[in-house]
Amino acid sequence: MYRNVFPVLVFSFLLLFTYCASNPYSKTNKAYKKQAKQYAKGLMQHPLKDSFPFSSPYWAGTTNFSLRKPNFVIIHHTAQQTCDQTLKTFTLVRTQVSAHYVICKNGTIFHMLNDYFRAWHAGAARWGNDMDINSGSIGIELDNNGYENFTDSQLISLNRLLAGLKKNYNIPSANFIGHGDIAPTRKDDPNWRFPWKELAEQGFGLWYDDTTGLELPPYFDHLQALRIIGYDLADTTAAIIAFKRHFEQDTIAGLTEADKKILFATAKKYR
Repeated sequence: MYRNVFPVLVFSFLLLFTYCASNPYSKTNKAYKKQAKQYAKGLMQHPLKDSFPFSSPYWAGTTNFSLRKPNFVIIHHTAQQTCDQTLKTFTLVRTQVSAHYVICKNGTIFHMLNDYFRAWHAGAARWGNDMDINSGSIGIELDNNGYENFTDSQLISLNRLLAGLKKNYNIPSANFIGHGDIAPTRKDDPNWRFPWKELAEQGFGLWYDDTTGLELPPYFDHLQALRIIGYDLADTTAAIIAFKRHFEQDTIAGLTEADKKILFATAKKYR
């Protein structure tokens, strides 16, 4: 019997060794598992008696609850040169940045964090009245240095990923936005080359109708329109640039009459 067991143990050891040797992130994966277990342990704890004044004599746990779920998807570009560089950045404690997904130029998707966990990808940001984007969003990073087009393989993988996220978490179409939208004074990702219109046609984001023949109403307030969409107006110039980058693939400051028509038509979609 022992003769049969020994080869199996040797094979298992070699398999484990090969896996660890071939995966450069085996060490950080262990750190991930350890931290995830700590959070899981915390979830299993129930409110303690006498944990606050006037506490009840016994615990009454509700039967009606679920995990908090993401309600936004924030799309980024990595602003780095390679996928490996980004993976390394997200596995160094000192960087204090992360994302749920990284999509390489060849279409490979790295799922780096459980969707129910809070990634550190949005930073100081705001969309509408939401000032804690990290707590309710999924962050997706596209391998792109910020000055190049996104590859076809990358966009195909992104569309498939977004379809799954939208279905799994019932994320509204309007809530697929960019990092530059929620942090217009600090960020410009994904860069102006990103095909937001094509994504909107697939149900990931909203888009305006044809503005041919449209006449602006005399009461039109472009700042109110930006606010309706969700932009932070602390810096109106930055908000306008962010809007034009997303909806016009344009990064020139200021609004022409044609820009205002697009803004008006877009705001109607977000009402």
